Amino acid sequence: MIFSPPEAGKPFTNKIPQVHLREFHKIVTRFYSMETITLSGQLFQYLITGITVGSVYAMVAVGFNIIYNVTEIINFAQGEFVMLGGLIMVFFHVVMGLPLIMAFPATVILVMLVGILLDRLAIRPIRQPSVLTLIIATIAASILLKGAAMFIWGKDPYDLPAFSGRNPITVFGAVIQPQYLWVIGFLIVIVIVLSIFFDRTIIGKAMSACADNPNAASLVGINVKQMILLSFALSAAIGAVAGITVTPISLMEYDRGAMLAVKGFGAAILGGLGSFPGAILGGLIMGTIESFGAGVISSGYKDAFALIVLLIVLFFRPSGILGSIEISKIKRF
Repeated sequence: MIFSPPEAGKPFTNKIPQVHLREFHKIVTRFYSMETITLSGQLFQYLITGITVGSVYAMVAVGFNIIYNVTEIINFAQGEFVMLGGLIMVFFHVVMGLPLIMAFPATVILVMLVGILLDRLAIRPIRQPSVLTLIIATIAASILLKGAAMFIWGKDPYDLPAFSGRNPITVFGAVIQPQYLWVIGFLIVIVIVLSIFFDRTIIGKAMSACADNPNAASLVGINVKQMILLSFALSAAIGAVAGITVTPISLMEYDRGAMLAVKGFGAAILGGLGSFPGAILGGLIMGTIESFGAGVISSGYKDAFALIVLLIVLFFRPSGILGSIEISKIKRF
């Protein structure tokens, strides 16, 4: 049975209005018609899809790196920030009826509060913590957030209206959803904002100092605990943006965060753990490899293709593509 996209904000079922079925049939017909899509068009389609998926992975990887650089721990609850961003946005925008321009910042702020609570309740209370202890704490927090999401939203996936509608754009023979451009655009905005934040602001430079040497930063008067708190809030905000922008494309459900965390962590490792340019590059590479592997070979092995490339790269360069071997040697993890 063929299913069409669910009504925005409601669980995915097969009881879809006829107008949705017509729109879905139109998109499928245009996408799979060999008369309208040439080989170059198909390849361009795979490339755009890969960059879109890779942009989401890149945002998750950047979130990993922000916390890792300040605390040297891996926050395995990062994927849950993405999941909460999508589901909370559905609640604000669809259920409560808030306009997009209000629901978007409200969702980001609420997910930021979740990140702050994660630091205050799960990380800071631990006495004399080791890196492994803190990582286990983030895994426990991830399980707790997933359970809370299942309790509130249930197990059904939810849809969100696309920011610019769902009418596809044909470029070089490829059918592109306008939401793809929003995902890529937000990644570009995040890169620009973070570059300005870490290079031009005092707080950003203080966070960078904590990443380089927390003890020395503390000696010169930087409040390291506040920087850790800020890193969790900033990481949660980026995860929320990723969840909001990807939900109109792939839906969102309570257990989606775990796989996104795995892909985002893989992207961070591929690019070089702790390297922001590496996180962007790693995410785009993983997304592109998955897209071409699924389209050219088989969609059943799309997760394996990127992981195989990750293993090959790490075999020849353990620190990642843009990672520093010297820096990795002084890190505790």
